Amino acid sequence: MLESCRLCPRECGVDRIHGKTGYCGMTAEPMAARAALHYWEEPCISGTEGSGTVFFSGCTLRCVFCQNHRIASGQIGRPVSAERLSEIFLELQEQGANNINLVTAGHFLPTVIRALQCAKVQGLSIPIVYNTGGYEKPELLRYLEGLVDIWLPDYKYRSSELAKRYSLAGDYPERAAEALEEMVHQAGMPVFDECGMMKKGVIVRHLVLPGCVHDSKDVLEYLWDTFGERIYVSIMSQYTPLSHVEVYPELNRKITGEEYEEVVDYARFLGMKQVYIQSGECAEESFIPAFDYLGIERKA
Repeated sequence: MLESCRLCPRECGVDRIHGKTGYCGMTAEPMAARAALHYWEEPCISGTEGSGTVFFSGCTLRCVFCQNHRIASGQIGRPVSAERLSEIFLELQEQGANNINLVTAGHFLPTVIRALQCAKVQGLSIPIVYNTGGYEKPELLRYLEGLVDIWLPDYKYRSSELAKRYSLAGDYPERAAEALEEMVHQAGMPVFDECGMMKKGVIVRHLVLPGCVHDSKDVLEYLWDTFGERIYVSIMSQYTPLSHVEVYPELNRKITGEEYEEVVDYARFLGMKQVYIQSGECAEESFIPAFDYLGIERKA
């Protein structure tokens, strides 16, 4: 899979096994920046105990407004083998994590699959969350069938123009739609336990961007018309304008309360009920974790 890499829709074809880097910025050697309990996901994912989140380095999208741009660009990260990954999963389970949350893992898919298989043999029993920007190939997601319980993709844009401008991926709307179809097929209807924690299902995230209310409405309409109550939707207001977006002046501000409310009101107008919304002041850098390699290396 990695000698002429075709793991993502970009299909850049580089030989990552022998040290070349793809569009994702990574060779075949998995890199990660943090593995710890995370409390800022949707309530049915984090709960009070936290989600056992592993943040992988590199990204196949690298959106210009990325909140995790330091790891998405591959600037930071430490090597982590399949053996060590499986240990990390079990350690997070021992810490009381509600689930194992794989953040942007698609470009390391072969290693992640081996690590999950190994950990499950050794007693990993909590749900597995696949947390992705949505730019995935459904034929590769099928390798995760039976391994992933909860799918947590973004659906960023319906506009190919916005996708091209902000993610250099004009085919994002179609590719993300194909991937989402596969995720919903695998997950089936959402399942929760008696405490309200999701055990199986799909939550689609959509980050409202400044000046893009119309596209956000198009996203919600597509999701409702296509999937109805087979999915939950998380409408996010936490967009934070970091210094690297200054060359995109239209993005160099937070969204207004009026913009966010207009999008939420549209979800209500459509009849959507399985929706998470954010309230209060969410657009703060404090929501961005410290990528300090916590939990990556074995303790002495």
